[in-house]
Amino acid sequence: MVEILSRPEYEKEVANTRDDRMAWWRDARFGMFIHFGAHTLLGRNEWVMAIENWDIGEYEDVARQFKPEPGCTREWAKLAAEAGMKYMVLTTRHHEGFSLWDSQVNPYNVVAHSGGFDIVKEFVESCHEFGLRVGFYFSLMDWHHPDSWRCAFDPEARARFQDFLTGMLKELLGGAYGKIDILWYDVSRPMESHEGWGSLQMNQMVRDLQPDIIINNRSKLDEDFSTPEERLTAAEGKDWEACMTFNRISWGYLDSAQAAPYSYNSHGILRMLHTVCESGGNLLLNIGPRPDGGVPPESIEPLQTVGRWLEVYGDAAVYGRLTPGQVSRASGTGRFTQRGNKLYFWQFIHSDQLIFGGFETKLKSIRLLPDRTPLDFTQTQRQIVVEPPSPDQYDSIVNITVFELEFEEMPVHHRCSAYPQLHLGEELLK
Repeated sequence: MVEILSRPEYEKEVANTRDDRMAWWRDARFGMFIHFGAHTLLGRNEWVMAIENWDIGEYEDVARQFKPEPGCTREWAKLAAEAGMKYMVLTTRHHEGFSLWDSQVNPYNVVAHSGGFDIVKEFVESCHEFGLRVGFYFSLMDWHHPDSWRCAFDPEARARFQDFLTGMLKELLGGAYGKIDILWYDVSRPMESHEGWGSLQMNQMVRDLQPDIIINNRSKLDEDFSTPEERLTAAEGKDWEACMTFNRISWGYLDSAQAAPYSYNSHGILRMLHTVCESGGNLLLNIGPRPDGGVPPESIEPLQTVGRWLEVYGDAAVYGRLTPGQVSRASGTGRFTQRGNKLYFWQFIHSDQLIFGGFETKLKSIRLLPDRTPLDFTQTQRQIVVEPPSPDQYDSIVNITVFELEFEEMPVHHRCSAYPQLHLGEELLK
């Protein structure tokens, strides 16, 4: 029996262990989100059941056809590892209420209802095979369970539904699947508060089952990290993770003919990754596998290319503890990530001039990665002017070249006082 702490006591205890629990996540920077479920069969958005007002019985008939190919999760994990991602998060159950494991609490699942295999089990095994941390997405909202909306006004229905949710969490986190690193809640509707969900009690149970787990902020408690969706917006003073769709349209599966024109290329993915790293966050990039579980073809080449770039530059400019938000815009051709007194300049636009403005601190050296080739420079009160490399020294993977600027101490930078009015290059660099 878990001793239930008050909210202040609980939050103090969580805060006391957060740095140790979050250490790997803060270093990881990049993960893969997987939206998979019965909705995949329809290929029209993961909210299709609600948006198109499907009858529950008719949607159950759809779910009976959901039988992905064994081994599909290994394909996801292999691609995530090739992309330089460090963790994966799977929708163990989306809002449609269909569970992707052999649940005894919820018979509406991939094994009992459709005769498929335990996808969650295979997913965990695949993550371990490729050295990835394991995350479980878990929807609080449920369009299938009869008490899921009654619980907003019926105390008995609320008690039954809370028991239903905690029963499934015990199955997922109680040891059958080993150590789980992330619990990623979603959509706390219809309740308006953590009291309505019993989140204080529920999350203490979760932490009792998995002491090292990290939990997001979507159960109406702040917990460990915030989750801006489809926007790269830092949460001030908090750990944060931007979750983004690969195709900019849908989290669930879309036919490649629909998705490919809107999907990110490798350069665009790295621009997103830079933005979150610059502000001290993580990027959780989603793919929606096909009904058989295969990876959408439009996702493969861009992610593999990103992985090749990260293999060369990631240890310096991406992974590990970066220093967020210390340096403002200093060049019209790229942006920085920072690690102490070293700045890593991601040059998105190559030019025959390389100039940085606004630094007060003395620059010790500037080197071209990955070989750390030294470059000549001059520094005045206003500018650092660099002798640029020859074009054949530019990055050949995605044309984003990285320079290491080492200062004698933590760099102090002031951007042009007219910048708020001018927004020089802002649109170009979005």
